[in-house]
This record gives sequence, C-alpha cells and structure tokens, in this order.
Amino acid sequence: MEILEFTPRPEQYAWTFGGTAPTHRIKPGTVLRLWSDDAFAGRLRDITDLPSAALDARYLNPQTGPFHVEGAEPGDTLALHFVDMTPARSWGASATIPFFGGLTGTDRTATLQEPLAERTWIYQVDSTRNTVTFEARSSELSLELPMAPMLGTVGVAPALGEVRTSLVPDEFGGNMDTPEMRPGSTCYLGVNVEGALFSLGDGHYRQGEGESCGTAVEGAMNTTLVVELIKGGAPTWPRIEDDDHLMVIGSSRPLEDAWRAGQVDMVLWFSELFGLDRLDSYQLLSQTSQAPIANVVDTNYSVVTKVAKSLLPQTQVYGGMHRHLRETARLIAPR
Repeated sequence: MEILEFTPRPEQYAWTFGGTAPTHRIKPGTVLRLWSDDAFAGRLRDITDLPSAALDARYLNPQTGPFHVEGAEPGDTLALHFVDMTPARSWGASATIPFFGGLTGTDRTATLQEPLAERTWIYQVDSTRNTVTFEARSSELSLELPMAPMLGTVGVAPALGEVRTSLVPDEFGGNMDTPEMRPGSTCYLGVNVEGALFSLGDGHYRQGEGESCGTAVEGAMNTTLVVELIKGGAPTWPRIEDDDHLMVIGSSRPLEDAWRAGQVDMVLWFSELFGLDRLDSYQLLSQTSQAPIANVVDTNYSVVTKVAKSLLPQTQVYGGMHRHLRETARLIAPR
C-alpha cells in the first residue's frame, strides 16, 4: 500500500472547503500520516494569551490538505477510515471567547449583555497515563481527564463551486465537532467535485458533547487514515460507521433542523440497506435511534443520529467497506 506522510507549513494551511488547490494527488487505498495544527493555529500557548489579542477570526481551524483523490467524481462516496490519532504536542488549549459559545450572547443570539470574561486554560498532556489535566483558574482544583482524541473538522469541497470557511459544518462535512470522528471510525462523504478535495484538522484531545463553551481541548494532532473510494452512492449528509453503530451527522440552525436532517438521512439509509419503505424505516428509527449533540456553537449546529448495529438486520454497508478498512488498518505499522 502507498503511504504518504505530510506536515504542512503554515503557508500551506487551508482555511476553507473549496477554493483551495490540492496539496497532493493520491490514489484510493492510500494511507495518509498527517500532522494538523490546532484550531488556534498555535496562538494560545499560555494562560496569559487572550483570544481577542491573539486570534484572527479569518484564520481559525487550519486544515491539512486538500487532497485530490484520483477517480473521484460527483456522486461518488469518499470513505475515510481513521486508524490512529495521537497528540502532537504536550499541551492543549481551551478558552472562552467574547460573544462565542453556547451559554453567552452571540452575533446570532443577540442580547444587550456584555460578553463573558475572556479566559484561557492550558491542559497538560500525559501520554503515559493517557490523560489531560484540567486546572481551575480561580481555585486549586485539578483533575486528570481521560484523553479521547478526535477531529473536529473533516470535509470535502462543497457543491456548486461554493467556498465555505473551515468554521462551518454542512452537507460537505466541515466543522462538525462530533466526538464520533475518532480512531476506529469510517466517515462517508458525498463527492461534489472532481477529486473530492478533502481536508481535515481541528484536533481535540477531548471534548464533551455539544462543545458548550465553543472550544474543546484544542491540540495539534498526528492522524493516520486510509482513503478509499466507492463509485456512486453519495450520501446527502456525512455518515459514520464504526464496529457497533451507524451514524449520520446533520447540521443546520435551529438545533431541531440539524436533528431532522440526520434523522431523514438515516430513514433513507435504512430503506437502502433493508429494502423498507419510508414509513417502515421511520418507525424503526423511532424505536432505535440515539441523538448525541455534536455542537451547539458553530455557524450551524450539528446533531448525530446514531443506531446500534445489534438492533438491526445484518447487512453489508457500502459492500462491507468498514470491515475491509478495519482489516487494512491492522496491517499498518505504528509510527
């Protein structure tokens, strides 16, 4: 198998989905070993670094890529299997940012209240114990939390020639911020342009569902993944499969429309997989689905529709692609 290792220079970061030339052309089946910077592009390194002084909203969520996948055409399905995600730094950062977050007034939820105070937290990474440490800023409380690496941002170029900021989640994927985008998962994305032009970034060392304050434990990430291509079958919304679940991520505002988008696509997926009509699929979904909230802070909110495979008939999802990629992953030597 072909293996490509790539660490972008800052001038090679992609800040949008669409509108950016590919850094590489790759074949289906390629293994990628990628480094990606954190959402703040490394600008928050100390508790004295304040977002209003250190950050530029035009340059957040730097992406590694995009990658042109040979043979990918509109209507195809890109399969990205995440083999490993390992922190690339000994620390991660989180912050409260003025007029951003789930529990403050924002530009979309306008109020007359002043913004919450800016504050930055630095989490130390213990790779031996596989933890990150929360240290309260106004007391002596310190807590070791289990590390749970994930990628906040995975996506392809949008349809219709659109160029979208890497802060946005939508049908093309993007800044979905779901903890389900983790090692052992396969993400299925519909291809909109020749080559797919996918990129990834926004590593999180851990994140609660919803990403309440708007930032996770943000950190640079080493990611190993396998790229495959399925001809046809493009889903409307990003889909995820792991060993135990099928998932769809819907993104919209208000929150219930994000939930509806994922629910509808899962109804359609059930119909494809099991030959059910829509109402039977709807009924089955109603009795089996979970709905973890991915984010309630981004330009669009994201909600996961999640169903345990153990509750469903056994079937070959995308021809058994996830199982194939899991087997491939076992052949890949660690870094």
